[in-house]
Amino acid sequence: MGDVRDRVADVWGDRTPHAKDTAWPVRVDQELSVAEAEVERWVQSACVLCSNGCACDIAVKDGRMVGVRGRATDRINHGRLGPKGLYGSWQWSDEDRLTQPLVRRGSELVETSWDEAMDRIVAESKKRHPLRHGFYTSGQLFLEEYYTLAVIGKAGLGTPHMDGNTRLCTATAAAALKETFGSDGQPGTYNDIEACDALFLFGHNMAATQTVLWSRVLDRVQGPDTPLVVAVDPRSTPVAEIARRTGGVHLSPLPGTNQALMNGLLRELIEHDWVDHDWIGRHTIGYDDLAATVAPYTPDKVAEICGVPADAIRRTAEIFGTSDRVLSTVLQGFYQSHQATAASCQVNNLHLLRGLIGRPGCGVLQMNGQPTAENTRECGADGDLPGFRNWANPAHIDELARLWNVDPLVIPHWAPPTHAMQLWRYVEQGSIDFLWISATNPAVSLPELPRIRDILAKDDLFLVVQDGFLTETAQYADVVLPAALWGEKQGTFTNASRTVHLSEQAVDPPGQARSDLAIFLDYAHRMEFRDKDDRPLIRWSTPEEVFEAWKECSRGRPCDYSGLTYDVLRGGSGIPWPCTTDAPDGTDRLYSDWVFPTEPDVCEDYGHDLLTGASTTPDKYKATAPGGRAFLKAAEYTAAPEHPTDEFPLIATTGRSPYHFHTRTKTGRAPRLRAAEPKVWVELSKPDAEGLGLHEGERAVVESRRGQVEAEVRIGEPREGVVFLPFHFGYWDNESGPPSAANELTVTEWDPVSKQPMFKVSAVRVRKTGE
Repeated sequence: MGDVRDRVADVWGDRTPHAKDTAWPVRVDQELSVAEAEVERWVQSACVLCSNGCACDIAVKDGRMVGVRGRATDRINHGRLGPKGLYGSWQWSDEDRLTQPLVRRGSELVETSWDEAMDRIVAESKKRHPLRHGFYTSGQLFLEEYYTLAVIGKAGLGTPHMDGNTRLCTATAAAALKETFGSDGQPGTYNDIEACDALFLFGHNMAATQTVLWSRVLDRVQGPDTPLVVAVDPRSTPVAEIARRTGGVHLSPLPGTNQALMNGLLRELIEHDWVDHDWIGRHTIGYDDLAATVAPYTPDKVAEICGVPADAIRRTAEIFGTSDRVLSTVLQGFYQSHQATAASCQVNNLHLLRGLIGRPGCGVLQMNGQPTAENTRECGADGDLPGFRNWANPAHIDELARLWNVDPLVIPHWAPPTHAMQLWRYVEQGSIDFLWISATNPAVSLPELPRIRDILAKDDLFLVVQDGFLTETAQYADVVLPAALWGEKQGTFTNASRTVHLSEQAVDPPGQARSDLAIFLDYAHRMEFRDKDDRPLIRWSTPEEVFEAWKECSRGRPCDYSGLTYDVLRGGSGIPWPCTTDAPDGTDRLYSDWVFPTEPDVCEDYGHDLLTGASTTPDKYKATAPGGRAFLKAAEYTAAPEHPTDEFPLIATTGRSPYHFHTRTKTGRAPRLRAAEPKVWVELSKPDAEGLGLHEGERAVVESRRGQVEAEVRIGEPREGVVFLPFHFGYWDNESGPPSAANELTVTEWDPVSKQPMFKVSAVRVRKTGE
């Protein structure tokens, strides 16, 4: 069965309804620029334009990508593709592709050779202490590239200053999983959608962020045995619409009050005894403290804090407390808000109170915002150690040292690895003056952009940018390296549900562009990194060789890849880790035995205080004697650092569109997607718009204490007092226009545990343009 609809006009495509506990039907989506008979070959891949990781095949003709089709046999998408996958994964304009290295001469970037570009980078690198180096990467490279970069940084240079833009989107997912379960790793599976009786979406506008996954929900909703849907979002989105239609609840809390809401829901479960006391006693730690902490959060008190009806809170808790099987998903409405890790942990707590984990229809999906964000966390290219190892556990450091054949003292572990927000502060202060940015565009994506532009423009900063296009960030660089994009290189990546896909190279990169792996390997070779036996530290040269090395790094850890090979991943479906000789087909759900990786010699982290972020010492952690039990971590609600005032009476929140990915580096160059949404817009409620004298289609200026944005007005259904802007729009196609990046407005604040920036709570005012 295929889908022939215009997927810009109809984002989710044809419905294939089905009943509970039956397989999601297949529907193969396809988009070609030539007749199907003209396709010379189809090349296996998976889409990297959201965290869903939909398997697809790339159509190739005359050495060019000419289309895509979904893979019917894949467990993630069953043949479907969203509008970004259909139109944005291969249709970008290559008119301004980077095809040759650039170096700065005076105020200009000029073309040069690879030798000159790399020699300049290496010369600058060698004259600096390792701790003056910083690496800021992406959630869009391949596993093989992340692992290589992690070994270069942690064992070659020995710098702790490595993180990525995954800090902006998925850091809280990892933090919440570590705090509750002892390790990163998605407990649930997308297959739980077919099995659940109730679906809770906490700060997750799935209809825009993972369009194919939302198609999966719609097909369940439109079949028999419809699950109740609950949406927690200050906007009335298609998710909220379905919540109302199924007899569920749409809760629209004031941004910044998620923790109060979650405490209220937990209190209701405890108050009505919708808890499994026997299961809690055997498999968790911390119930008494949790119950005492949430006791004051009555429905009436929470309603006052959050601005939602008390009866809606009661009904939401009743659905969770009385449904046999509950699946919860969590995303940026929690992760990028105030008390991010604390609120996300409370979602885990809801499931633990009822023992709803590790079995069909019962799970938590602490989602990712990017396609390969899981790999940055696994491989250690962000603020973690490879293989979900614990930086505070000497035995784990020794394991890596033996694996890489280096002295353990080379591997930075004297303090927590540097998170991105601190890394940028070090650059601002000058203690990092060599910064290498790969496959990301912080000049649009980071908070408080006026500050970020000042940092990028620092005279004493040596800046390397590695990308496929001359982005807003690349224009500040001292050296720009042209990188191959999707379809132009080979590698694996792991989506938000732990499913590993192989993406084969379909075509050659243009001009002199190279894969990110080839660039990192060239740097390592020129830097002459050696191990203890004076052998090259990096002893691989192809993606498949890196994958084999990574398998050994992951062996025995929660993210065990040891049973996977490129050949196993070819054809058929992606495979979820852990995949071992004992589980050769992968593992659908974690914790089906209700044993959690919290033992001190296994856990990835010893945990933190959810309010202050203070680390738990190893001795204190060991004293809790977790014994494979999960942690019920509690925290009081505190007020957000920004709130409405007379001067700035509204709260701005940012988010995503179904048509664009991140800063539109690729999707903004795809004609269909660019036409679907060519410019920034601001959504206001009807009462707020009327009070400001604004009408649909007019232009308005949104101002915070940090900057302003001019945008077209849309009248939507956010709660009164809240305005929404998509964060995708930068300046590469708007050089002479007014400011269009939502992050002109956002604040430099971050969660104390996950260190994820707070994009969702910015006090603003709005006025008509020209007033």
